[in-house]
This record gives sequence, C-alpha cells and structure tokens, in this order.
Amino acid sequence: MPASVGTVRIAELEPAMQLNTHLIYGLLICVLLISIPHAEHLPFWVSSLSVMLLVWRTYLAYCNRPLPPRWLLFAVMAGSVGGILIGFHTLFGREAGVTLLILLAALKLLELRSARDATVVIYLACFVIITGFFYSQSMLTALFMLATLTVILATWVHLQSGTLALRPRLRIAGILLLQAIPLAFILFVLFPRVEGPLWGLPQDAYTSSGLDDRMSPGSVGKLALSDAVAFRVMFKDHPPQRDQMYWRGPVLWDFDGHTWTQGRGSFKPPQLDSLAYPIDYTVTLEPQNKNWLFALEMPTQISIPAAMTYDFQLRQNSPVTSRERYSAHSQLGYRANAEEDPRQLQRALTFPYNSNPRAQQLAREWHNNSTSDEAVISTALAYFNREGFHYTLSPPQLGANEIDDFLFGTRKGFCEHFASGFVFLMRAAGIPARVVTGYLGGEYNDLGDYYIVRQSDAHAWAEVWLRRRGWVRIDPTAAIAPARVELGMAAALPESDSAALPLMVRAQSPALINVPSWLVNVRFKLDALTNKWNLWVLGYNPERQFAFLTRMGMEEITWQRMAFAMMAGMALLVGFFTLLMLRQLTVRNIDEVQRLYLKFCRALAKKGIVRETHEGPQDFAARAAQIKPQFAPAIADITARYAALRYGQSDAMDVNGIQALRRAVAAFKL
Repeated sequence: MPASVGTVRIAELEPAMQLNTHLIYGLLICVLLISIPHAEHLPFWVSSLSVMLLVWRTYLAYCNRPLPPRWLLFAVMAGSVGGILIGFHTLFGREAGVTLLILLAALKLLELRSARDATVVIYLACFVIITGFFYSQSMLTALFMLATLTVILATWVHLQSGTLALRPRLRIAGILLLQAIPLAFILFVLFPRVEGPLWGLPQDAYTSSGLDDRMSPGSVGKLALSDAVAFRVMFKDHPPQRDQMYWRGPVLWDFDGHTWTQGRGSFKPPQLDSLAYPIDYTVTLEPQNKNWLFALEMPTQISIPAAMTYDFQLRQNSPVTSRERYSAHSQLGYRANAEEDPRQLQRALTFPYNSNPRAQQLAREWHNNSTSDEAVISTALAYFNREGFHYTLSPPQLGANEIDDFLFGTRKGFCEHFASGFVFLMRAAGIPARVVTGYLGGEYNDLGDYYIVRQSDAHAWAEVWLRRRGWVRIDPTAAIAPARVELGMAAALPESDSAALPLMVRAQSPALINVPSWLVNVRFKLDALTNKWNLWVLGYNPERQFAFLTRMGMEEITWQRMAFAMMAGMALLVGFFTLLMLRQLTVRNIDEVQRLYLKFCRALAKKGIVRETHEGPQDFAARAAQIKPQFAPAIADITARYAALRYGQSDAMDVNGIQALRRAVAAFKL
C-alpha cells in the first residue's frame, strides 16, 4: 500500500482528553445506524423509547445542558428490563438479547462524561452491529453493515485525535478496513467451517416462512402477496415446460371441514414405475424452518441425506434453518403406487359426513351417472369450467359449510379453494384423493441461467388414485384459469387483483404492467449477484471449503493443515504490514524538495557516483564534480538550489523555487 495512503500519523491518533459536541453527534449516529436494521423486529415501545432517548441526548448536546442524574437513568433501565421480561419472558435469546443491547447503547449515551464512556459506546456498537446478521445475511445487509462500521471507525478516530476533520477521519477508517480485507479473506477461506446456522443460535432465532403443513381458505393466497424467494433452480440440460414445473411439497390427507392437515401415519414405502423423461437440476433452498424439501414430480434421487415418504414427499431429519443446496433427479413421466395399500386408500376416502350435504349429493349424482372414475373427474373439471367460477385473490368469506358455499354460492376462490373442493367431491364420489401443496412454475433469469421460484408461486393441486394408473395429478385450477399453469399467477388473475401483487410478481407478466426493460435487467442482475453471494459466501460450507482448497493444490486436507496455513498466512500479513510501517516511519517526512534531490542522487549513482552516508550535499557535489568535471556547473546549480530550499530562510521554500529545482533535475543528464 502506498505510503501516502497507508500511513496513519501518530499525531493523528493521540487521545482527546475531552468530549466535544461533534464527537457526541458521531456517537449518536453510530447508535442510530446499528438500531435501524432492528426497527422491524423490535417491539413498538422499544423503538419509541430508543428514539426518545436519542432525541433527548441530541437536545442536551445541542443546548449544552447537563446530563440527567444517574438515579433517573437507573429507573429507566430498570423499567426497560422489566418491560423486556414481561414481553419476552426472558433476557436471553435473540429477540430479548438484541432488544436489551440496543436500549443499553441508547442509555449509555445519556451518561457520556469521559473518553472511557465514549469508548464503551463504540465497542458496544461494534458488537451490536453483528446482531444484524441474526435476521438477514443478504448482500445488501452486508453492505449496510460495512458502511455502518466505517462510520463507527471514523468516530473512533475522532475520539483518538480530537481535531481531525470529517474527510480525514473517513479516509483513515477506510484505510483500516482495506488493511483488514486480506486478513478477513484468509480467515474466511481457511478457518474450519462448522455445520449449522450462525453460531448455533437458539431455537427462537429461526422463523418459519413459506408453505405450512396445514391448508385452509386463504392460507396459500396470502403467500401470493410475497415476492420473497423460496428457492432457485439451475437445470443441468434443457428445463421442462412450465406446465411440468410442479414442485412437490407437503401432502395433506385429513379434513375437518375447514382445514386440511398432514395427519399421522407411515405405511409401506412408495413405488414408482413406468419412469420416463428424466431431468437433473440443482436447488438452492432458502431457510424455512421446515424439514421438507422441494423437487419436481417425481424425485428419484437427491444428493443430501433425505428420504421420500409414503406419499412422495422429500424430508430430512432436521428443519431447514440455513440455506440448503442439493442436486436432484426426477422423472416427469411416472406411475405412482399402482398397487396402493388399502389403509391408504381408505384414508383418502375419509371426510366429515355431517358437513356440506349439497356437495355430497352432487358427487353421488356424478358417480351414479358415470361409467368410470375418469368420467367423474372429467365431469368435475367441466363443472368448474362451465359454472361461472372465478380465480381471484380476494374471495368472499365462507360459512360453516365451506365447500357448499364455495361450489354453489360465491364460486370465487384461489387455488386452495379449487383443490379443496375438488378433493372433497372426489372422496364423496368414492374416488381416493388428497391435496398436494408446493410451487408451480418459476421465473427464468437469463443472466444467471437459473429459475427463481418465489413464495407467490405457491400452489395447491389434487391427486386421485385410479386403478392401474396409481396416483395421478389433477390441477382443478387449470380448468378455471389455464393461464395460471402456462403463464403464471399474475397473468391468470383479474386486473383488480394483479394491481395488489408486488412489483416483482407483476413484472413476470409484462403484458399486465408497463415495466421498462432496464428495470427488468436491474432486477435480474441484483438477483444474480444475490445468488452468487449465497453460493460463494453464505454457502461456503465444509464441502465447498474442501473442494476449493483441493483446487488450490492443498493435498490431504486436515484441520491441522488448515490451521497451519491460516497461521502462516496471518504471520506473513503481519510481517508485511510491519515492514511497511517501519519503512514509512523512515520516509514519512520526505517532502517534495528532498524527493527531487534524492532523484538527482540516484541519477549520479547510476554512473557510479554513490553518495556516502556521511557526506553532506556540498561535499558530495565537490566529489562528483571532480569525477565528472564536464557536469560540474549543473551539479553545483542543483546542489545550491537544494541547499537554499532545504536549509535557507523559510521564504525560500516557495513554489517558484521548487519548480526551478524540478526543471533542473529533469534536465540533468549524464
């Protein structure tokens, strides 16, 4: 690093003995910045109290008023701790711990009386900044934290110097961060990776998102309003058609008249045959705090420890609390459990007989008037298609007999309404059926060559069991809104509903919204960057670490070798920066005049006339003139100009004199 950039002068770091108003404002900004990422997670009273404390401290600094008495601060602290205990029932864990730390940081500003107190606030800010990653580890979060850390370091420099202006403080803070990058890189690459989430957080650190193992009217529809990414998929070869992208998730069996649930039960393993249309792909699944995985129907292989249940769900033993990446192999053509367990079939025929009498009667009529189960299914789909049903995000409320109200009354619903109504009709007609939830489709990002499946792609469909064919997928939503399967949800909804969707979701159907092409490209570029961040930073797990080190030439990778390489790298860095600092200490006072004279000396040294360490400028000039008498006038002129600028009166150190010396040195040729 150049001396002009990497040097932090000792005079600039001498501690300030008193706190000034600008330093207090800097500390206030630090506490405000570390609190902003937690605003949406903190209780409202905590956010309000923190803002009041910061405003109060700003007023005291601006008006030069005395600090409040300690007994008042102790009372506020005791009340805050009591409120946290009442609200969280503990002082430990993610939520309670972060809340307590932010309140303590704000309160500490109100007893800021010495440099020691300011140092405590800075150290506390450095600790609290890390807690932002408990909630989000995205690239944008990391950039915001980096900017916040720069401000904290600049405030620390202000505390140490006391007189530096804002720009030099920011420059020194930036230098310190740049110097830390090589060390951080070595630690990131070589420090042994540990499986599991960040620092083994307690269970309250994980939030559930996405699909649930229960489905009731509106439960899937509310996910349509979320543009959060559920997972990303990269296909090995050509991707399938959109109408084949059914990402299978929880399978729901039991119905109580309002809610579908998975229930309990474990029967014989599933059987798949007549397999066709194989496809390979890699899924990067976002944390969801559920133990199920998503794959195209039907998955036959997966690269991580997971198993397929009797109803073709992929499950692992532990919940997905961190980003999970796995490769899978699916067969788009299949026959599933053509010889099903009778207990399974009986379970798939169960429904509450004392509810929805009109739907039961209609199903019995279809059964009596049809020659096969396939004919009943066709009749049901035709009923949905011809009887004025509407696909909408805002269906009206349903009464006690929800299926009857939907089928014969409102006739407006989202995918869960159609799947629930269809499966109930099939069971009432004597055809085994169940509800399957998951995701449908995905948005292609050509910049990264992968598909983005969002929460808004959540979907529910049905499976019926047919003799000699096994479990067959039936999507009743396609009978009402085929565009949902072919083009996506935004294209299938009425315009009034589409307006309520997030921009990310509406942009998937450019015909419905005038989205500039540059905005679409920016959106894809940001997501591609996010995907790289997820893969190479957040996804740098033990497997990736071993693979990377192997490619770098490290053989027989063990923890001992990694630790040795890490310590060696850190030692080299420390040695390099130590030598750089020692060199800068010897040359930091070299000004422009001395630099020009040293350039003149180097020109003579190239011709064998080397200045001795004991020689002054005049003695060296005399010796050089004897060796090269033809250049004696030029040597004497340069030496005289240098001596006048370096050792003469202060008014001789003018711009004109330096420029004249520069021209003389530039013209000096041996």
